[in-house]
Amino acid sequence: MHKHLIVFALACAACSPPRPSAERKVRVAAAADLQKAFTEIAAAFKSRTGITVELQFGASGLLAKQIEQGAPFAMFAAANRSYVDQVIKAGTCDAATARSYARGQVVIWSSRKIEAPSSITDLADPRFKKIAIANPATAPYGKAAKEALEKAGVWPQLQDRIVLGENVQATLVYAQKHEADVALVAHSLAMAAEGGTTVEIDPALYTPLDQALVICGTGEEAQLAKQYAEYVLGQDGRVVMTRYGFALPAEALPSRTP
Repeated sequence: MHKHLIVFALACAACSPPRPSAERKVRVAAAADLQKAFTEIAAAFKSRTGITVELQFGASGLLAKQIEQGAPFAMFAAANRSYVDQVIKAGTCDAATARSYARGQVVIWSSRKIEAPSSITDLADPRFKKIAIANPATAPYGKAAKEALEKAGVWPQLQDRIVLGENVQATLVYAQKHEADVALVAHSLAMAAEGGTTVEIDPALYTPLDQALVICGTGEEAQLAKQYAEYVLGQDGRVVMTRYGFALPAEALPSRTP
């Protein structure tokens, strides 16, 4: 009797499904302007490879500071090359892996409840009581927005009307919730925002937003991060980035001396 039970138990064990292997995941810190594009790319990447990409979006300057202080991200995609240089200099990321992945564009976004400006100089009109930009101290898009307003000659008139967002995504939300009349934001986010009007800003008014990524740390997760980086830079990733309004520099960025 006992012999039959043992045989039955062994047969059941043989029929049971194998235990699932540990989930492979990679933690990525990414500039807020990448929220729509990187979320879509990460989903396609998981479908292709089975690797889960855990994305944390924020202002590049704040993310860089977290990485310098030991935050366990395996990849950093910044909205400005200077923040990649910063984490490389801190010794937390690998200079040899720094790559240019996009050039960002700044635009003006307003909801359709207000008549949109025809150009950046129109923002001097008193009807624009609150103008949102990302914090220039930590957000590359905020720095570019301020620079554009200065070069357009309207910054002195607007200083008292400026509302600062923590990052470019938060800045867009101000305008979407009508807590600001307009927002100067990333083209990539404006394209995905419904119910609004987008006005382009002459790129000559601000320093080019050359966006770069870099691999951080070592080990298996860093290797997975390299796979995700290659996917972003590859044909499938580039199609998505282009659809969200990013210009796409193809060359690898040479490492800089800290």
